[in-house]
Amino acid sequence: MIIRKFDSRAELDFYAAQYFVDTITTKPTATLGLATGSTPIGIYEKMVERYRSGEVSFAQITTFNLDEYVGLQPENEQSYAYFMKHHLFGHIDLPADRAFLPNGMATDLAAECSRYDAMLAAQPIDVQLLGIGHNGHIGFNEPDRTLHGGTHVVGLKRETLEANARFFASMDEVPKQAITMGVGSILKAKTIMLVGKGADKAEIMKQALTGPITTDCPASLLQTHANVLVLLDQEAGRYL
Repeated sequence: MIIRKFDSRAELDFYAAQYFVDTITTKPTATLGLATGSTPIGIYEKMVERYRSGEVSFAQITTFNLDEYVGLQPENEQSYAYFMKHHLFGHIDLPADRAFLPNGMATDLAAECSRYDAMLAAQPIDVQLLGIGHNGHIGFNEPDRTLHGGTHVVGLKRETLEANARFFASMDEVPKQAITMGVGSILKAKTIMLVGKGADKAEIMKQALTGPITTDCPASLLQTHANVLVLLDQEAGRYL
């Protein structure tokens, strides 16, 4: 595990974006695992800048997103499909048929989970981008006595609902379920990039990276992976 701390979020975002650009330059057909939420927005902005300056093309890559809410249409502004189009996909030359997210509107959610796992198995992820929840969740793999290896439907914990409520008009509108890649799928990525920003992530980062490996903190399972790159601003890395 490599831990890098940055004096500013701008420097962190620049480094992370450059890492993805270098990956694509080395392997134009790379498969990237992508995340949503506030953490990767600056990274995506820097990636778009690189594309617009002609430094990189995304035309041959494939992407898989970690998760999607159950019951939100892709056109809904709070869906992760909309988020990705708004922050990244709509600004680069990635073909739409090479950008994959779980289908939260599927009539058979179990079949959708199996479909997504089959695609992941056929096209292993080269670099998986992760944020971390305040309770240690990665993707929507919430703390529990047991964790799922593959893609599955999950009921969101109250602390996760509260954290996501800021994106919705009210708590009642926050979806209660999501489809998420499982921890087993995440750990199959060749490289995992874990990003933490802000003082509110300092304690959980310390717990995840130096505490016991336990399903009570899903991110702690990243300690078992051979190639994890942790990128932190000074506030998130204050205890490390």
